[in-house]
Formats: sequence, C-alpha cells, structure tokens
Amino acid sequence: MPARKKIIAGNWKMNKTATETATLVAELLVELEKFDLADVVICPPYTALHACQEALGSHSNIMLGAQNMHQEPFGAYTGEISAAMLRDLFCRYVILGHSERRQYFGETNAIIQKKALAAFKAHLKPIICVGETLSEREGKKMEQVVTTQIRQSCAGFSVENWEDTVIAYEPVWAIGTGKTASPAQAQEVHALIRATVETISSKAVAEKLRIQYGGSVKPENASELLNQPDIDGALVGGASLDAASFVAIIKNSCQAS
Repeated sequence: MPARKKIIAGNWKMNKTATETATLVAELLVELEKFDLADVVICPPYTALHACQEALGSHSNIMLGAQNMHQEPFGAYTGEISAAMLRDLFCRYVILGHSERRQYFGETNAIIQKKALAAFKAHLKPIICVGETLSEREGKKMEQVVTTQIRQSCAGFSVENWEDTVIAYEPVWAIGTGKTASPAQAQEVHALIRATVETISSKAVAEKLRIQYGGSVKPENASELLNQPDIDGALVGGASLDAASFVAIIKNSCQAS
C-alpha cells in the first residue's frame, strides 16, 4: 500500500472578516511555516481569500482553499464564484458537496459532479464531502447513502482526476453537534469508501486516494481517529477558527503515524 500523506483542512464556514483572517493566518504561520509532515489547507470565506493569500505569502506551505464554487465557467449567476476566479486568487483546493450545501442549498450529487469536473479543468483539487444523516444511519441506510454519493458525485472521473481528488467523510449527525463517530465507526466508512472507489476505478487509484474524516474533530480525538488505517486526514470545522486548536489537531494527527 502506498504511503499517503495526511491532509488537514480547516473549513471556516461563514466566519472571519478579511482583517480577522490576516490575524489568524499570522498566528498559524508562527507554528506551521516550516511544517511538512502533512498538507495543510485553510478555506476562509470568499471575501477573505485575497487577504488570506496575502498573509500566507508566496512561499508558505499552508495552501489556500475555497468553500464552494459554481459549476459554470462564467455567466449570469448572481452571487456565484467560478473556478477560474478561485484560481486567480491562488486557490489550490475547493470543498464541494458539504452537507450544509446539500441540506440548505439543495445541492445534488449531479451538481457536485459537474462542479468537480469544472474544478479539474481549472486545476483545482476538489475535497468532495459525503456522509449520512442520523436517521439514515439509524435506518441502516449508511452504506447505500455513502456509496451512492460516491458513485454519482465522482462519475466519469479519470485516473488523473482521482489523483487530484480528496474525499471527506462527514457524518452529518456529528457536524457541529459535539458528537463524534468512534474511531471504529469512522474506519468502517472510510474502508467502505475506498472499496467503492476500487470498484468504479481501480485498486491502485483507491490505495492512493486520501480520505478525510470530518465531524467535531478536536485536539483530543484527532490522534485516535487518524490512527485508523483508512483515515488520511481531517476536515476541521469550528476548531479551525482558533490557531492553537487547529495547530494542535494538525500535530496530534501526525503523531498517529
């Protein structure tokens, strides 16, 4: 099995002004400027992307990501942002299909697939989110929901596309609730995701794919979660808004190797 470098991404959601972003990035750079044990990505809101890039500078090993994008390259889509616009701001990653986008904005697997293909064309790496709700898990539908999301959201991906893809498993019942999937529960679904990718692509592709866990990740549980064989990183929400907490998650995650 090839070694997979961990990837820790911070999803700031609708938090932090441009001014606050510069302050937070400066705090992160003090601890992480020479850190290379994992790929680190921060995803501020659109209005703070430029300030974030300026604060990171051209030589930072912290990479910039966006929280969403539109699937079309341009046009009359008021309030939307294209992949090319993100690349112009030096974004390298973009989160697609987050459960909040699915729940509040009606995003379907088909829309997410179109966004992913648009991201590839602009040389952006998508972090594609999948995960079940509490009712779906209790109804024994987790496997069906997650595998369908993978198959439909990633339909038509080439081997090269898969090499630029990160999958984030985020059990919806654990996002912002303080509840966390147990390491065994998380590992079960991560292994399922890897097996599903193998069936729609190849064993080689599946073994290289990085799969993150997202759902109330904290410094206290990061090491145990990321010590599982199929968990290659974390998509961190609220804890990424505090420099000390985010840095602790990153460093604790790397102790799991």
